[in-house]
Amino acid sequence: MKLFKILLLSFILWGCEAEQIVAQELREEVIVENAVFKVWYNEVKEQPVKLVYTSTDRPKNVDRGSMNFYKESDYHTSDNADYYANVWDKGHLAPAATYSDSKENLRQTFSFLNCALQDQYLNRGEWRLLEEQEREWDDEQNLTITVELLWEGDYEILPTGGHIPTHMTKHIYFENDNTCKKFVFPNENPTLGWEEYEVECSTPSGRRATSN
Repeated sequence: MKLFKILLLSFILWGCEAEQIVAQELREEVIVENAVFKVWYNEVKEQPVKLVYTSTDRPKNVDRGSMNFYKESDYHTSDNADYYANVWDKGHLAPAATYSDSKENLRQTFSFLNCALQDQYLNRGEWRLLEEQEREWDDEQNLTITVELLWEGDYEILPTGGHIPTHMTKHIYFENDNTCKKFVFPNENPTLGWEEYEVECSTPSGRRATSN
Protein backbone atom coordinates (compact mmCIF):
# COMPACT_ATOMS: atom_id res chain seq x y z
CA MET A 1 0.00 0.00 0.00
CA LYS A 2 2.83 2.35 0.90
CA LEU A 3 4.55 1.61 -2.39
CA PHE A 4 1.31 2.33 -4.25
CA LYS A 5 0.99 5.74 -2.56
CA ILE A 6 4.57 6.58 -3.45
CA LEU A 7 4.02 5.61 -7.08
CA LEU A 8 0.76 7.58 -7.20
CA LEU A 9 2.41 10.67 -5.75
CA SER A 10 5.28 10.36 -8.21
CA PHE A 11 2.81 10.13 -11.10
CA ILE A 12 0.93 13.24 -9.92
CA LEU A 13 4.15 15.23 -9.53
CA TRP A 14 5.33 14.09 -12.97
CA GLY A 15 2.01 15.21 -14.46
CA CYS A 16 2.31 18.65 -12.86
CA GLU A 17 5.86 19.03 -14.15
CA ALA A 18 4.74 17.94 -17.63
CA GLU A 19 1.98 20.57 -17.61
CA GLN A 20 4.48 23.24 -16.61
CA ILE A 21 6.80 22.21 -19.42
CA VAL A 22 3.96 22.40 -21.95
CA ALA A 23 2.98 25.84 -20.64
CA GLN A 24 6.58 27.04 -20.91
CA GLU A 25 6.79 25.84 -24.48
CA LEU A 26 3.78 27.86 -25.61
CA ARG A 27 4.98 30.85 -27.61
CA GLU A 28 3.56 34.34 -27.44
CA GLU A 29 4.58 34.89 -31.03
CA VAL A 30 5.25 32.45 -33.81
CA ILE A 31 5.37 33.64 -37.42
CA VAL A 32 4.07 31.37 -40.16
CA GLU A 33 3.90 32.14 -43.88
CA ASN A 34 2.34 30.13 -46.69
CA ALA A 35 1.02 30.82 -50.18
CA VAL A 36 -2.12 32.51 -48.83
CA PHE A 37 -1.21 34.49 -45.71
CA LYS A 38 1.47 35.49 -43.22
CA VAL A 39 0.37 35.23 -39.60
CA TRP A 40 1.77 36.26 -36.23
CA TYR A 41 0.20 33.72 -33.86
CA ASN A 42 -0.02 33.71 -30.05
CA GLU A 43 -0.11 30.13 -28.80
CA VAL A 44 -0.87 31.26 -25.24
CA LYS A 45 -4.03 33.07 -26.36
CA GLU A 46 -4.71 30.39 -29.01
CA GLN A 47 -5.43 33.20 -31.45
CA PRO A 48 -3.76 35.03 -34.32
CA VAL A 49 -2.52 38.50 -33.37
CA LYS A 50 -1.91 39.77 -36.89
CA LEU A 51 -2.41 38.33 -40.36
CA VAL A 52 -1.59 39.74 -43.79
CA TYR A 53 -3.07 38.61 -47.11
CA THR A 54 -3.57 40.01 -50.60
CA SER A 55 -6.83 40.44 -52.42
CA THR A 56 -6.52 40.31 -56.21
CA ASP A 57 -8.94 39.62 -59.05
CA ARG A 58 -8.71 35.83 -58.73
CA PRO A 59 -11.11 33.56 -60.64
CA LYS A 60 -13.56 31.43 -58.68
CA ASN A 61 -12.70 27.86 -59.66
CA VAL A 62 -13.67 25.78 -56.62
CA ASP A 63 -16.31 25.72 -53.89
CA ARG A 64 -15.62 25.21 -50.21
CA GLY A 65 -18.04 22.27 -50.14
CA SER A 66 -17.54 20.29 -46.95
CA MET A 67 -14.15 21.73 -46.02
CA ASN A 68 -13.58 22.01 -42.28
CA PHE A 69 -10.99 23.81 -40.18
CA TYR A 70 -7.93 21.73 -39.32
CA LYS A 71 -5.10 22.00 -36.78
CA GLU A 72 -1.47 22.42 -37.77
CA SER A 73 0.67 19.82 -36.00
CA ASP A 74 3.59 22.19 -35.30
CA TYR A 75 1.52 24.90 -33.59
CA HIS A 76 -0.75 25.15 -30.57
CA THR A 77 -3.97 26.76 -31.83
CA SER A 78 -7.63 26.89 -31.00
CA ASP A 79 -9.74 23.92 -32.04
CA ASN A 80 -13.37 22.87 -32.39
CA ALA A 81 -13.89 22.78 -28.62
CA ASP A 82 -13.46 26.57 -28.41
CA TYR A 83 -16.41 27.09 -30.74
CA TYR A 84 -18.82 24.51 -29.37
CA ALA A 85 -22.27 25.61 -28.14
CA ASN A 86 -21.50 29.33 -27.86
CA VAL A 87 -21.84 32.58 -29.84
CA TRP A 88 -18.34 32.46 -31.34
CA ASP A 89 -17.88 31.68 -35.03
CA LYS A 90 -14.73 30.29 -36.63
CA GLY A 91 -13.97 33.60 -38.29
CA HIS A 92 -11.70 33.48 -41.33
CA LEU A 93 -9.15 36.30 -41.37
CA ALA A 94 -8.01 35.61 -44.94
CA PRO A 95 -11.43 34.94 -46.52
CA ALA A 96 -12.16 31.59 -48.12
CA ALA A 97 -14.05 33.24 -50.98
CA THR A 98 -11.00 35.38 -51.85
CA TYR A 99 -8.90 32.24 -52.36
CA SER A 100 -11.31 30.03 -54.28
CA ASP A 101 -9.03 30.05 -57.33
CA SER A 102 -7.53 26.68 -56.37
CA LYS A 103 -8.34 23.84 -54.00
CA GLU A 104 -5.00 24.15 -52.19
CA ASN A 105 -5.36 27.90 -51.63
CA LEU A 106 -8.90 27.43 -50.40
CA ARG A 107 -7.84 24.63 -48.08
CA GLN A 108 -5.12 26.78 -46.50
CA THR A 109 -7.74 29.33 -45.45
CA PHE A 110 -9.25 26.60 -43.23
CA SER A 111 -6.16 26.30 -41.06
CA PHE A 112 -6.86 27.22 -37.43
CA LEU A 113 -3.92 29.62 -37.83
CA ASN A 114 -6.35 31.67 -39.96
CA CYS A 115 -9.22 31.42 -37.50
CA ALA A 116 -10.41 33.81 -34.80
CA LEU A 117 -13.06 33.67 -32.09
CA GLN A 118 -15.45 36.08 -33.79
CA ASP A 119 -18.94 37.10 -32.77
CA GLN A 120 -21.33 35.17 -34.99
CA TYR A 121 -23.32 38.26 -36.01
CA LEU A 122 -20.20 40.24 -36.87
CA ASN A 123 -18.76 37.34 -38.88
CA ARG A 124 -21.94 36.75 -40.85
CA GLY A 125 -22.88 40.42 -41.12
CA GLU A 126 -20.76 43.55 -41.54
CA TRP A 127 -17.41 41.73 -41.59
CA ARG A 128 -18.65 39.50 -44.43
CA LEU A 129 -20.02 42.53 -46.30
CA LEU A 130 -16.65 44.27 -46.03
CA GLU A 131 -14.96 41.16 -47.45
CA GLU A 132 -17.37 41.30 -50.39
CA GLN A 133 -16.50 44.96 -50.89
CA GLU A 134 -12.80 44.07 -50.95
CA ARG A 135 -13.47 41.71 -53.84
CA GLU A 136 -15.15 44.56 -55.71
CA TRP A 137 -12.26 46.90 -55.05
CA ASP A 138 -9.73 44.32 -56.23
CA ASP A 139 -11.33 44.33 -59.67
CA GLU A 140 -9.51 47.64 -60.18
CA GLN A 141 -6.27 47.13 -58.23
CA ASN A 142 -4.51 44.76 -55.86
CA LEU A 143 -5.05 45.13 -52.14
CA THR A 144 -2.77 44.24 -49.24
CA ILE A 145 -4.87 43.64 -46.15
CA THR A 146 -3.70 43.44 -42.55
CA VAL A 147 -6.03 42.10 -39.88
CA GLU A 148 -5.16 42.62 -36.22
CA LEU A 149 -6.88 41.32 -33.09
CA LEU A 150 -6.95 43.36 -29.88
CA TRP A 151 -7.50 42.36 -26.27
CA GLU A 152 -8.51 45.28 -24.06
CA GLY A 153 -9.53 45.40 -20.41
CA ASP A 154 -10.97 42.34 -18.71
CA TYR A 155 -11.50 40.20 -21.79
CA GLU A 156 -13.04 36.73 -21.61
CA ILE A 157 -11.02 33.51 -21.57
CA LEU A 158 -12.93 30.36 -22.44
CA PRO A 159 -12.69 27.26 -20.22
CA THR A 160 -11.16 25.56 -23.26
CA GLY A 161 -8.31 28.09 -23.33
CA GLY A 162 -9.21 30.48 -26.15
CA HIS A 163 -8.77 34.21 -25.39
CA ILE A 164 -11.63 36.15 -26.96
CA PRO A 165 -10.49 39.36 -28.71
CA THR A 166 -12.38 42.53 -27.83
CA HIS A 167 -11.78 44.20 -31.20
CA MET A 168 -10.82 43.27 -34.75
CA THR A 169 -9.17 45.75 -37.08
CA LYS A 170 -8.66 45.67 -40.81
CA HIS A 171 -6.19 47.88 -42.70
CA ILE A 172 -6.67 47.83 -46.47
CA TYR A 173 -3.87 49.20 -48.63
CA PHE A 174 -4.64 50.07 -52.27
CA GLU A 175 -1.36 49.38 -54.06
CA ASN A 176 -1.86 51.44 -57.21
CA ASP A 177 -3.11 54.58 -55.48
CA ASN A 178 -0.97 54.34 -52.34
CA THR A 179 -4.09 55.01 -50.28
CA CYS A 180 -5.73 53.05 -47.52
CA LYS A 181 -8.79 52.40 -45.42
CA LYS A 182 -8.90 51.18 -41.84
CA PHE A 183 -11.81 49.70 -39.93
CA VAL A 184 -12.09 48.89 -36.23
CA PHE A 185 -14.91 46.55 -35.17
CA PRO A 186 -15.85 45.68 -31.60
CA ASN A 187 -16.10 41.89 -31.45
CA GLU A 188 -19.85 41.91 -30.87
CA ASN A 189 -23.14 42.12 -32.70
CA PRO A 190 -22.68 45.22 -34.90
CA THR A 191 -25.17 48.05 -34.62
CA LEU A 192 -23.87 50.02 -37.63
CA GLY A 193 -23.05 49.37 -41.27
CA TRP A 194 -19.44 48.44 -42.03
CA GLU A 195 -18.75 51.90 -43.48
CA GLU A 196 -19.40 53.46 -40.05
CA TYR A 197 -16.47 51.58 -38.50
CA GLU A 198 -13.89 53.35 -40.66
CA VAL A 199 -11.19 55.34 -38.87
CA GLU A 200 -8.17 57.34 -39.99
CA CYS A 201 -5.31 55.28 -41.38
CA SER A 202 -1.74 55.71 -42.60
CA THR A 203 -0.15 54.32 -45.74
CA PRO A 204 3.19 52.45 -45.60
CA SER A 205 4.93 55.72 -46.49
CA GLY A 206 3.47 57.29 -43.36
CA ARG A 207 1.00 59.57 -45.09
CA ARG A 208 -2.44 59.75 -43.52
CA ALA A 209 -5.44 58.83 -45.59
CA THR A 210 -9.11 58.35 -44.88
CA SER A 211 -10.51 57.29 -48.23
CA ASN A 212 -9.71 55.76 -51.56
